Parts: sequence; structure tokens; C-alpha cells
Amino acid sequence: MLSRWKKLTSAIVHKNPWWTYFLDSFQIPNGVKGEYHYVHTEGSSLIIPVTDDGKIILVNQYRYLKDRESIEFPCGGVKPGHSYDEMAKLELEEETGYTGRSWETAGEFNPFNGVTDEMCRVFIARSLLSGKPKPEATEEFEIVEVSPNHLEEMISSRKIWDGMTLAAWALVRKRFVQ
Repeated sequence: MLSRWKKLTSAIVHKNPWWTYFLDSFQIPNGVKGEYHYVHTEGSSLIIPVTDDGKIILVNQYRYLKDRESIEFPCGGVKPGHSYDEMAKLELEEETGYTGRSWETAGEFNPFNGVTDEMCRVFIARSLLSGKPKPEATEEFEIVEVSPNHLEEMISSRKIWDGMTLAAWALVRKRFVQ
């Protein structure tokens, strides 16, 4: 069994509405001390919306850090006072306009475990009802509807490059691609 590190101190370096940046000091069992910088969140909810004819709904949006568009599953952070399930429903409607009448939890993962303690819970939404998206002021979305096989091609051709989308698809792909 691997040895565990001992947290000596923990300090908030910066906090905003989406995450908290921490700086911890630690000591490992051999006495070596160090510091660890990381991002804390309340988690995130990612949704794989599936139409009645088996198409998968994604959103295309601009990503500032890479200065390019990104095709992704709808996803958003868990806000204080909300559950993963509540946020999944809110994010699906906000980003796509769809609401789901049937929901399934498909799994969860940590998107970058050396940098954040975030856990992303993956949901599959079915029996979709269309509506009007409700993006936040800094968001703009284009709806992308594809077959599971086309989604696979988009991943292979690197048209889909978002890590959260890739990880979520890895969790569920056997349900959609034979």
C-alpha cells in the first residue's frame, strides 16, 4: 500500500463563483515537505442527450484558452445548494433547450486529478423534449446532432478534442457503438 501524505496547512489563494484555488503544505512519511496547488470545485454534471432515433446531441462553443471552437457534451459545474442531478437538468436546458424525461447515471470521473479534486458525474438523458436554450451572457452554443458512429469519426479525426467529452464517451460508448 502506498504511503499517504499529511496536510500541514491549507490556504485559499483565490476564489471565484466557479472554483477555489488552494495552496496546501504537506509532509510525506520520509519527512520531505512540499506544497501543493490545486483547484477545488463542487463537481460537474455532464449530459449525453440521446434523441428517440438514437442521435447524440452535442454543443459547439468557443473556448477562450485555446481560441477555437469545441464540440462537447453539455456540461456545467455544480452550484452551491444544487445536486448533480439538478445541475444536469439545468445545464441540458440551458445549453441545448432540451429537457429529458428519462435520466440514467452512467458513471463519474475526475477530469485532471493532479490539478483538481472535481468529480464529473455523467448522465444519459432520453425522451427529449425540445425547447429554447437559455445560455448565460458569456455563452453561445450551436447544436450538433450526430449518430454514434459519426461521433466516433469526429473523435478519430480530432474534430472533438475536449477531454471531458472524450472521458464521458469512453464510459458509455459500448452502449451506443457495436
